[in-house]
Amino acid sequence: LPQLGPHLPLRLTQQPWRLLYCTGRDGFSLRTLYRCGGQPGCPALLLIRDTDAQAFGAFCASTIRCSNSFYGTGETFLFSFSPELKVFRWTGRNNFFMKGDVDLLMFGGGSGRFGLWLDGDLHHGGSHPCETFDNETLSAREEFCVQNLEVWGLA
Repeated sequence: LPQLGPHLPLRLTQQPWRLLYCTGRDGFSLRTLYRCGGQPGCPALLLIRDTDAQAFGAFCASTIRCSNSFYGTGETFLFSFSPELKVFRWTGRNNFFMKGDVDLLMFGGGSGRFGLWLDGDLHHGGSHPCETFDNETLSAREEFCVQNLEVWGLA
């Protein structure tokens, strides 16, 4: 979290954060992640460590939730620590910030590819370059297995 601080919106840099969801404590379930995701409108930081020991994730200025369409703001970004922090901000090319249903959580999009996606059991995911964030693949491989996942929100 400290390394990401300078990349967060200024209004959030001095705010205390708390762990809302963790696979080690809450189990591997997208439905549970939505239930634990914080108050509506509360910013969220999604942190993933895959089985290749790569760390990456997403920041969103609004709560991670189920939705029928894409939502979010231009403050949303993807990031990876491979090996140093890289942040991929909104390009302005589209508004495919994030979308979630019971089977899939997606960040970024365009041309049928998602910047980051996770399946409903949170065991598998993928990352591809996408138009929303002009990102690199966040993980070592385009598809990965989740070892640990956390969602942090404002305290």
